[in-house]
Amino acid sequence: NSDTLVTSVNTLPWVKLPEDLKDPEVLLVQMRVLEAMFGPDGSQISYIKQVSKIMLVLKALESSDLTEVVVYGFYLCKCRTKWMFQSMTEWHCQHQERGMLKLAERMTAVELGPWVK
Repeated sequence: NSDTLVTSVNTLPWVKLPEDLKDPEVLLVQMRVLEAMFGPDGSQISYIKQVSKIMLVLKALESSDLTEVVVYGFYLCKCRTKWMFQSMTEWHCQHQERGMLKLAERMTAVELGPWVK
């Protein structure tokens, strides 16, 4: 929820108050994409926030594979982060499609015995 309370106490040094807290970028991201970007158990979140000069608020959505990611920061930093998520999502979709095509090729390559009609 983008109504999450963000105060000067929990902001990061590179986030300028109050201007960087206006108009956060809100994204819905699949868990597998988050895991690929942030590493096991979110071990790379701090590094990504620091390098990207952003602040993230993550909220898992109930009964869904999606997580709401709220990105705070300077406009260009938010855009770069959004692009990063979109690129990773696209890569995962292409990777999954290639896997499905390989599976389909293998399934058609399997010779069916005479007992299967």
